[in-house]
Amino acid sequence: MKTIAVIGAGCWGKNLVRNYYELGALNSVCDANGEVLSALQKTFPDVTYSTNFENVLADKTVKAVVIALPAESHYEFAAKALRAGKDVFVEKPIALDVDHAKKLNAMSLDGRRILMVGHLLRYHPAFLKLKEMVDTGVLGRLQYVYSTRLSLGKIRREENALWSFAPHDISMILALCNEMPQSVSAVGHNYLHSQLADVTTTHLSFPSGVNGHIFVSWLHPFKEQKLIVIGQSKMAVFEDTQPWEKKIAIYSHTIKWQNGIPVPEKADPEFVPLEGKEPLREECLHFLHCIEKRETPITDGHEGFRVLEVLQRAQKSLEQRAGTEKGAAVTKNEDPYFVHQAAFVDLPCQIGAGTKIWHRAHVMKGAKIGERCILGQNVCVGNDVKIGSNVKIQNNVSVYTGTEIEDDVFLGPSCVLTNITNPRAEIVRHSLYEKTLIKRGATIGANATIVCGVTIGRYAFVAAGAVVVKNVPDYALMVGMPAKRQGWMSRHGIKLSAPDQDGIMTCPESKFRYTEMSEGVLRCLDLDEEVLLPAEMAVGKVSYDQLKQVVFATPSSQ
Repeated sequence: MKTIAVIGAGCWGKNLVRNYYELGALNSVCDANGEVLSALQKTFPDVTYSTNFENVLADKTVKAVVIALPAESHYEFAAKALRAGKDVFVEKPIALDVDHAKKLNAMSLDGRRILMVGHLLRYHPAFLKLKEMVDTGVLGRLQYVYSTRLSLGKIRREENALWSFAPHDISMILALCNEMPQSVSAVGHNYLHSQLADVTTTHLSFPSGVNGHIFVSWLHPFKEQKLIVIGQSKMAVFEDTQPWEKKIAIYSHTIKWQNGIPVPEKADPEFVPLEGKEPLREECLHFLHCIEKRETPITDGHEGFRVLEVLQRAQKSLEQRAGTEKGAAVTKNEDPYFVHQAAFVDLPCQIGAGTKIWHRAHVMKGAKIGERCILGQNVCVGNDVKIGSNVKIQNNVSVYTGTEIEDDVFLGPSCVLTNITNPRAEIVRHSLYEKTLIKRGATIGANATIVCGVTIGRYAFVAAGAVVVKNVPDYALMVGMPAKRQGWMSRHGIKLSAPDQDGIMTCPESKFRYTEMSEGVLRCLDLDEEVLLPAEMAVGKVSYDQLKQVVFATPSSQ
């Protein structure tokens, strides 16, 4: 569907216009320059054009905006779009101030909107392959990473070379290291403008002992874009100016000690085959995918905040150097999620903004946890488990590998999830884990057991102590051992009374109407299951003691 509006169609924005048009998603283009719009209209005629951003926000057919404006405009336009209920893609950096970045993240969380930042190289097939090699240990233990991003122009007047070039490399290095630097120092030099650095060198020092270096300049005689990764076993070079067949080179160099002296033994490069996909097209596809599936982007607002934090620390170091050769190191700020000091988080894993991980919880390597989740005391999240946003997991719950949990799920205290139907201690079945899917909005009661290999439907309600052995339909109330459907639950968690003469069941709290579309298939007539609740309906206003008088006044037919 054509739901995307591109805001800003200049040097870079026109590339976004082309991609979204070719993907069949471009609804409209907005730019203050009417001549720019007239030129685009000749190439992309069946698109709406406007010079007024407010008109775009008022257009209900526009579901998401893509902001490709100068960096100083990013916060203002992104904030307006989020307030208007639009999903937002904003080019790097997310903003020019970390407080503004925090506000954008908070707005996206409160409004449950997608917020994605344009760190393009995170979607480059070569970088994805390089990250895979780092994550799987092909290069051995990571030792240090450095990058060069050099060219002659484009020389800017609204930002220095650090802010113009370095975000790409910061984003890649943070992704490879999977941690924030504990200190950042930078040195810069001004040649063309007294207030803007044309050349900067930034040093990042990470808690794990890894170090990173970023050298950027727009006063260089030729273009050079390299990311070099040094591992304990092998070295890798990602050189974006090379043809596809040579973009990644692996060097199996070794260091041998002879008479107490380190002697390098060099090896010829091995080139890694890649699929030649346009990174910008992949980035655009990812944004569209996240909009459709309501998934957190790889480069979400949290990732944009982290890159911005490093940028600001580097900029502060530049400003503090006071004529010395070495910039002052600026120490790390806190991550925008909380991990209790008695909890354990194994790297690499992903944790969304606003998530809280409490006492003696353990998140294992490869887990992906969304935004605004709460993991209670003694919760264990297994390797590669995927958990959506706004998920509440109460004390003493283990979420094993093979389990996927969508947004807004509630897991009650000490409920049990499994991943093998016929476990034996002497039989290894690690490759045979069975998938358990708990879909959006479902509730699993305290001490309930979910036998693996089943799907719990959207907004289903599994009662305390129940044992689920087969798939559960949407909205079903499951009770007993084995659990059987004992009625229907509304999206607000209230048992629905018997249907009226028209087959309608009404939730006494929300007044939403429900009906069985066919045997065992319930649907809400007033709000699609994938649509977020309006904010005013996401806060309970009537106690259950009051509601149950209504619920139990009329016997259920189930």
